Amino acid sequence: MAETNFVDYVKIFCRSGKGGRGSSHFRREKYIPKGGPDGGDGGEGGSVILRGNRNYWTLLHLRYKRHIFAGHGEGGSKAQRSGKKGEDRIIDVPCGTVAYDAHTGEYLCDITDHDQEVVLLKGGRGGQGNQHFKTATNQAPRYAQPGEPHEERWVILELKLLADVGLVGFPNAGKSTLLSVVSAAKPKIANYPFTTLEPNLGIVSYRDNKSFVMADIPGIIEGASEGKGLGLRFLRHIERNAMLLFLIPADADDIKKEYDILLNELTQYNPELLDKKHVLAISKSDMLDDELMHEISLNLPDIPYLFISSITGYGIPALKDMLWRELNSEDNITVQTAHDTLVHRNLNVVSLEFEPEDEIPADDLGDETESDIDNEEEDNYYEEDF
Repeated sequence: MAETNFVDYVKIFCRSGKGGRGSSHFRREKYIPKGGPDGGDGGEGGSVILRGNRNYWTLLHLRYKRHIFAGHGEGGSKAQRSGKKGEDRIIDVPCGTVAYDAHTGEYLCDITDHDQEVVLLKGGRGGQGNQHFKTATNQAPRYAQPGEPHEERWVILELKLLADVGLVGFPNAGKSTLLSVVSAAKPKIANYPFTTLEPNLGIVSYRDNKSFVMADIPGIIEGASEGKGLGLRFLRHIERNAMLLFLIPADADDIKKEYDILLNELTQYNPELLDKKHVLAISKSDMLDDELMHEISLNLPDIPYLFISSITGYGIPALKDMLWRELNSEDNITVQTAHDTLVHRNLNVVSLEFEPEDEIPADDLGDETESDIDNEEEDNYYEEDF
């Protein structure tokens, strides 16, 4: 897949459907001179719904489909016939998509599970027909309710990848190489910084047909939380990872210092990342002997660590064992279950760049439909508000 096909931000315009108006029709049949009111109710307007779909991993399908319109409800008619309900518009999005108001940045909803549905904009209610307003003192009401108006807004959809293990490290630390070794993913690998410009996912096979998902994000540098390098654009993709795997090469000047820098950048971006399980992998260890490994291990952070080499395969099976063990530990499961109480922050829309908002076509559906006009051509029409 081409690199430009990864889209994790998209801005779309959504509009729900208007409710159909109620009918003020009167029953007219031969030999029934005073049939009374029999106007039906208007149909409900269609809603705009977000639905999680595990078969999507990017928002590319919404980049060129920026206007989402639900159907309008039809008006009621004679013989107490209700109008047809407007068609709902369902927007399939990848699991991990968060919706924000495009103008205020207000958090709207979060889609985390397959087939999870959230009503983004609710359609208007249909108006009641005149049959609902007849009383002993008003036996021939010549009015009905109008349908409720539609809702509309510009919405920003933000994708945060869902993975079990997130790779965190400086550029050229060997993250993409490790992902290509432990999974079937084919990320771009080269000997220069920021080779990875977009996140990559890989399925890591384990024993007894078990597996877990690993995510590789572009390298982080000091000051990333302030916008340096690739900045904050990809840091959000590790917010939902169950565990963070810090990858630091063995030829680094000070492994503990680099770990502290990475941890500080994550803390500046989102302090909740400190609650996740952290594991350290020292890559490019094929150039070390046992004596050097022992010397380096004396000055490492107080977290589980392992020496590995993606080229020779040294330590890779042990790394899989460690990751699986930590993923299924009781402490990590407790942290994962806390995502239901996650407090979402509003989005800073000023820092995002999108194309100018299109001119939205006016709603060309009037308050009357042809069926209403045919059924009430001899009546004066009056409306009663909800």
